[in-house]
Amino acid sequence: MNSEHGRRNDVIVNGPVGRTLLELLLPILLSNVLQSLNGSIDAMWVGRYIGKAALAATANANTILSFVVASIMGFAMAATILIGRSLGASDLHEAKKTLGTSATFFAVVSTSIAAAGLLGAEPLLVAMHSPPSVLPLAAAYLRIMFAAVPFQTSYLFVTIVVRSAGDTRTPLLFQLAAVGLDIVLNPVLICGWGPIPGAGIAGSAAATLIAQTSSLAALAVYLYRRRHVLCLRADDAPLLRPDWSRVRTIVTTGIPMGLQMAVVSLSTIAMISLVNRFGASTTAAYSACLQLWNYVQMPALATGMAVSTMAAQNIGARRPDRVRRIARTGILLNLAITGSLVAAISAASDSVLRIFLPADAGVVLTAQHIQAAVTWSFVPLGVTFVLSSIARACGAVRVPLVILFVAFWCIRLPFAALLMRTWGADALWWSFGLGAIVAMTMSLAWYGMRGSRCGVNGAFRAGAGTSDFAR
Repeated sequence: MNSEHGRRNDVIVNGPVGRTLLELLLPILLSNVLQSLNGSIDAMWVGRYIGKAALAATANANTILSFVVASIMGFAMAATILIGRSLGASDLHEAKKTLGTSATFFAVVSTSIAAAGLLGAEPLLVAMHSPPSVLPLAAAYLRIMFAAVPFQTSYLFVTIVVRSAGDTRTPLLFQLAAVGLDIVLNPVLICGWGPIPGAGIAGSAAATLIAQTSSLAALAVYLYRRRHVLCLRADDAPLLRPDWSRVRTIVTTGIPMGLQMAVVSLSTIAMISLVNRFGASTTAAYSACLQLWNYVQMPALATGMAVSTMAAQNIGARRPDRVRRIARTGILLNLAITGSLVAAISAASDSVLRIFLPADAGVVLTAQHIQAAVTWSFVPLGVTFVLSSIARACGAVRVPLVILFVAFWCIRLPFAALLMRTWGADALWWSFGLGAIVAMTMSLAWYGMRGSRCGVNGAFRAGAGTSDFAR
């Protein structure tokens, strides 16, 4: 292992928990902010210069895309947790073997899904009850975004792998470059400039495709020139041949992780299908709120990623005492940061929502109402995100899946679907808080019974096999 990674690994398994977690968290958080800022600026261009039908179209299309990416990324997360454990145990060769197999597997899966998505974009949107005025725009946008899936997911895979080695700053720098390029290209390709014709909503999708592809290429070149510890070189080429025992481990552990994210994304698709029943204006207001919620949930997501990196390496180093401290610190950080962000956004919601919406007073009022009813729910949901990361690092990959399935599909969506006939759209908004509280309560119950003993007596040892990892 090179000296830079050795120092970073020593800090993760021996340094102060709070400061180390914060140092890992902040670049991830800034990277997530940049990603959401990119989406917000895209939404601003689409909503203000094309119209509310186009904004509703991007909300429908991006909901499908989020589900697809989340499902694929379950396999990437499974691989990177195993890589993190190997790095924590100072076994670089084992980490590279897992990386080689997972990279090949990941490329095949993402390319196959992109091909299927190009053919099935419009039927998916029809199944979601997309309004007639929205459907053609959403289909055009979604087809291009599906073409970008192999590049987008490969970029996410590489950044997650780099973070699993404890480096959260490098992905941030390249995320900044990708967002900057996307921001510059969006108005050019949407509205046209000079000899470049305007492509409308398809131009927004094309800007994302170009930016993601360019950033992926630049990041790969940078990592090889810096001789990153996990780079696979010519003599590592045999590692790209799939090791079927590792594929089996990645699949059996990645499926619950992918299903966990799919449960969330599918519930979002189901929710927007219910929202669509109230018309394009309500969908446009909801899509503007989605832009705010992207920011509200970022601290919890970033904390979860940092917690997962630290916990996996400390389990590999056989430091269960630190895993418990990592869990407590992660929860406190989430409560402080997410709670403050919810308060700030709630105070300024009127001004912020108007950025994404056309000059329609009714749509703005609807968006304000949705925001007030839903945004607070991301505080308890953030606790669930943090404890889910601990569960995954410990090997209890089915626990977050069961918790989120019960909270979202057995509680939140039935509540919304059954009561919207009586309460109207308000049933949808209040279901968010109910689901979040149920998920947090179940997560805390699991942690109290089993999670606090993660790693004790070698129960979740470094290099654990499939049976250990998929508990």
